[in-house]
Amino acid sequence: MTNNTELVDGQSGLVPNSLQTLAEYLELSLDKAASIVMLRDAGGVCLVYLGDPSGPREDLKQIASINSSLANEMLELTRSGANHMAIGDQDYRFVRSFTTVGVTAAIVFSTD
Repeated sequence: MTNNTELVDGQSGLVPNSLQTLAEYLELSLDKAASIVMLRDAGGVCLVYLGDPSGPREDLKQIASINSSLANEMLELTRSGANHMAIGDQDYRFVRSFTTVGVTAAIVFSTD
């Protein structure tokens, strides 16, 4: 399993908006014991869901809609597999993986 150890500067507060957003989603993932699932929409947005990506799409709960550029930056700053990074003053451990939900490609962030 690959580890990604990064420290995003919590002292100077220079945390990219994409990682601040990801941290919010990871906190929600921890609170609800569910994965974050991102699906690209044809309109240049990425739909963000909470739930189990192996189940039916109808069982996923949409929690946000973000610009594709924000989603792309999240992917650029994380890697597939195990990740460990500090965002601000908080440490996060999560796994980023790829799957399909129905016939749609999805990126999954899991904290368990």
